[in-house]
Amino acid sequence: MRLALQLAMPSLAGVLHAAGVAWPLHFALEYGQPQWVLQLLSMALLAGTLLGARSAGQAALRAWVFTTVYLASTFWWLFTSMHIYGGMPAPLAVLAELLLAGLLAIYFACAGGLWWRIARRGAFSGAVLFALVWMMAEMARGTWLTGFGWGAGGYAHVDGPLAFFAPWMGAYGITALAGFVGMAFTQAVMRVMGRRPPGGVRPTGTAAMLAALVLLIAPQMVPAAWTQFTRDAGSFSVTLLQGGIAQNEKFEQSSGVPQALSWYESQLLGATSDLVVAPETAVPLLLQDLPAGYWDRLSTGLRTTGHAAIFGIPLGDNQQGFTNSVIGFMPSNSQLQRYDKHHLVPFGEFIPPFFRWFTNLMHIPLGDFNRGPLGQASFAMQSQRLAAHICYEDLFGEELATRFVDPATAPTALINVSNLAWFGDGLAIPQHLSIARMRALEFGLPMLRATNTGATAIIAHTGVVQAQLPYGTAGVLQGQVQGRMGLTPFAWWAARWGLWPLWLMGLAALAFCAFARRRPD
Repeated sequence: MRLALQLAMPSLAGVLHAAGVAWPLHFALEYGQPQWVLQLLSMALLAGTLLGARSAGQAALRAWVFTTVYLASTFWWLFTSMHIYGGMPAPLAVLAELLLAGLLAIYFACAGGLWWRIARRGAFSGAVLFALVWMMAEMARGTWLTGFGWGAGGYAHVDGPLAFFAPWMGAYGITALAGFVGMAFTQAVMRVMGRRPPGGVRPTGTAAMLAALVLLIAPQMVPAAWTQFTRDAGSFSVTLLQGGIAQNEKFEQSSGVPQALSWYESQLLGATSDLVVAPETAVPLLLQDLPAGYWDRLSTGLRTTGHAAIFGIPLGDNQQGFTNSVIGFMPSNSQLQRYDKHHLVPFGEFIPPFFRWFTNLMHIPLGDFNRGPLGQASFAMQSQRLAAHICYEDLFGEELATRFVDPATAPTALINVSNLAWFGDGLAIPQHLSIARMRALEFGLPMLRATNTGATAIIAHTGVVQAQLPYGTAGVLQGQVQGRMGLTPFAWWAARWGLWPLWLMGLAALAFCAFARRRPD
C-alpha cells in the first residue's frame, strides 16, 4: 500500500505530461492542443517525487513510472494500428504498447537515479543537472535504435514562452529548459517551506528560481526573426489535398484504390495554384501496377498544366527494392524530381532483426523498404527550394537540418506528406501537427502539410497554423505562402554537428560532477 501511494504521484504527473503535449478531452480546453502550463506542472510534480526519494533506486523507479505512464498515455493510439488495422488480439496489442513505453522509460529511470545520486552530493546545481540529464534521456529515446521521440516535453511549448528558444536550441533544448523550470520551482517552494528532502538533496537557491522566472517572462519582451521574406525568396499560391480515405479502404482494389486514383488525378490536374501537394501514397500503387494509361495521362497532363505538383507514390521493383517516395513535376524542368524517405518506421517500413515473429501477428503487408540518403536536394520551383519529407520524418529535426549546410541551397519552405489514418481519429493527428509546428519554429520556415485524413495545414514560420482542414474528410486547402531565406542558430549548428552540442553540454556537466569535490554524506 505504501509503495502504491508513493508511485501515485509520479503516475499523476505522467498523465498530466501527456495532457500537456495534447489535451485529450472534449471539454475545458481545446481538444488536441498542447498545454504548456500542464507540462511544467507535471515536471514540478516529478521533481517533488524525485526529491522525496531516499535512494537512487527509489528515484529511478519513480522516474520510470512517470515516463511509462506519460508515454503510454501519449501514444495509446498505437493500439488502433495494431488491433483495428493490424488484426493483433487486443490484449496482446495493449501489452505491446505498455512494453514499448516501459522499455523507453528505462532511459529516464537511469536519468532519475543518476541525478539523485549526484545532486545529493552537492557537486552541481540540482535544477541545472536535472535539466541536462533529462534532456539526454529524451535525446537517447529519440535517436538510439532508430529513435522514437514522439511526445517529448518540448512539443508542449509551441505556444508558450519557451517557444522563443526553439530557433536557438530546438525541441530537446526546450525539454531541458522545462525540466529546469519544474525542478527550480519545486526546490524553491521546499526551501520557502523549510522542508529538507529526506534523501539529502540540497534545495535550489533563489538564483535558480529567478532564472526560471526569466525564462518564462523575458521571451515576451525580446522579439526575434532569424529568417526573412525577400524578393528573392518570393511568395507562391498552394493547394493542399486531403483524400479522407479510411485506412481499411486505402489499399482495397475494389474501393479505396480506384477512389484515390480518380480523386487525386482530378485534383492534381485541375488545381490553379502555383503548387499542388498530395499526401503520402496518394497514388497507392507502384507505377507498373497502375491501370493502363493512367500514368501517361497523369504525367502528360501535369507537364502541360503550368503549375508544380508534388505527391507521394511507392517506387521500385523486386530486383532493386522499393522506396516510399515523393515525386515532383515542375513547369521549368522536364525531369522528374524525387525524394526517397530516409527515416523508415520500424515494423511498418522495415522489420528489425529478430522481430519477424511480431510482424507475423499483424495482418499488415509489411516489408523492408530501401532507405533514401540524408540531405537530399530540395525540390526547385521558381525561386523556391521546397524540402520534402514523409510522415514522421519531421520528428527528427537534426536530420532535416542536414539540408541547411549550405545557405545558398538551404530550403525556403518545408513540405510534409503523411498518412496517419493507421491511427484513427485519435490524438496522433494533433500531436503530429505540434511536431510540424516545432520544426517551423526551429528553422524559421513555413511548413505545408498534405495528409490523407489530417492534419492538412499551412503553418507560418512562427509556428502558427494559418489554415487547416477538418480531420477525416476529403477536402482542398488553398492559401498563399511566403518563402523565407536565412538560417536560425539551430539550423546552423544542427546542420554541422547534429545533436552533439547538446550531448556535450550534458556530458560536460557529468564530467564536472565526477571531478568536483564532494561533500561528505
